[in-house]
Amino acid sequence: MRENKLRTLFAQKTLALNGWASIGNGLMAELIAHSGYDAVTIDLQHGLFSVDAALPMLQAISTTNAIPLVRCSENSLGEINKLLDAGAYGVICPLINSKADAEQFVRACHYPPRGGRSFGPARGVLYGGADYFANANHSILTLAMIETRQGLQAADEILSVDDLDGIFIGPSDLAIDMGLAPDAWHHDQLNDAIAHLVTLAHARGKYVGIFCGAMEMAQRMKALGVDMLTPGTDTQILAAETARRIGALRA
Repeated sequence: MRENKLRTLFAQKTLALNGWASIGNGLMAELIAHSGYDAVTIDLQHGLFSVDAALPMLQAISTTNAIPLVRCSENSLGEINKLLDAGAYGVICPLINSKADAEQFVRACHYPPRGGRSFGPARGVLYGGADYFANANHSILTLAMIETRQGLQAADEILSVDDLDGIFIGPSDLAIDMGLAPDAWHHDQLNDAIAHLVTLAHARGKYVGIFCGAMEMAQRMKALGVDMLTPGTDTQILAAETARRIGALRA
């Protein structure tokens, strides 16, 4: 089966950089994937598109060495199965608030006996290889999003779930649930929570990813030792660079 580069980088203790595709367009996904990221996440939770639009985006990412990830819209076996069958090599699942939520998520991502994933990999075999079924359970990356105070409080129990590879921290929603602004990445309360999550996950030998809306935050998270960081969405980066160029020319 095709190597999951994110697992290799994790074993080497090397930071992975993750692009974020929230525009439902194959060409945009391809451009992001060709930019040098180690992985690209297709965002079905906040991206304004459906599972049908995710397929050509996965195909576009596959023209590069970037690992194709997805953020599903919800903790749904049906949707997760379709995305894995379409060739996703990892799933970020939003709003995991309890051990039971994490178990449900892990079951959706694994074939029996560990899980309840139904066999029908379709494009997964084309991307992963003829031995996909024998190795998928050990190759697909499963990351549970911690983005609420409830999830934060249950984080150790969530991380105790067998075959859950790790967590992906959603700092904006976590900040909002703490009564802070969504961009309060500089606030001590949020930073302490993030540091606590990183410590918990690494103590169990598990993966930590995080979304960073600002480069200053990304540098801070890199120093904190996260395993994968996302330095903004496609829309954020496009808007920021467009504004920078226009500002420079109008100056």
